[in-house]
Amino acid sequence: MTVQPHLRVDEGDVRDVALLPGDPGRVERIAAACDTATDLAHNREYRLVDAEYEGVPLTICSTGVGSPSAAIALEELAAVGVETVIRPGTIGALQSEIDIGDMVVATAAAKEEGTTKRYERAEYPAVPDFEVTRALIDAAEVADESVHVGPVVTDDAFYAETDDYVDDWAAAGLLAVEMEAAALFTLARRKGLRAGAVCTVDGNLVEGTQKGSGDTAENELPPKARNNVERMIGLALDAAATLG
Repeated sequence: MTVQPHLRVDEGDVRDVALLPGDPGRVERIAAACDTATDLAHNREYRLVDAEYEGVPLTICSTGVGSPSAAIALEELAAVGVETVIRPGTIGALQSEIDIGDMVVATAAAKEEGTTKRYERAEYPAVPDFEVTRALIDAAEVADESVHVGPVVTDDAFYAETDDYVDDWAAAGLLAVEMEAAALFTLARRKGLRAGAVCTVDGNLVEGTQKGSGDTAENELPPKARNNVERMIGLALDAAATLG
């Protein structure tokens, strides 16, 4: 057995189901909502925790920002036995009726990133697993939470999302934009894994609002989105318990 070079874990260290937030700091927030949690490893942007929620063992692993680092995380998790992944993240709305703090369950991700092009042609779809998507929607219904369900776009260039790009994505009916889902969906499909994503809206690009206006790292997100991250974490954990 070989320790994975970036995640620093081996077979037997991780569980079948993994939650993959982008932010290493969010790993701690997810772990705090679990019944038990034990640190596994922390290297670069990758922080891993072994946890248990409602009797179901799971792994929490941050991916950092963007598809390249998310792909590394999924490659190495797949190599050591993870079978199902859920991304609980943040996302920028592309439709005017979607408010900051709302949640989006992705049914597909347009490939406006470069990572998946090294794995397959752009024409191949980046779609989540149906069972994972259904579990996320069911968790929202049980919790009496309203979620937007539909396609999103994964983009590499946070600071190059011009009005032309935003207008085109919005006109196509894409709900929101984020930076990791397409890579996770694509690699999971190719490796026979299950993947899904639920994200909290942290800004609305068509309305001219965007995250990052806070004066500290803790205030990166608007207050409403910051508060509603806990709701998103709850949905992701409830879905993970069902799938596990």
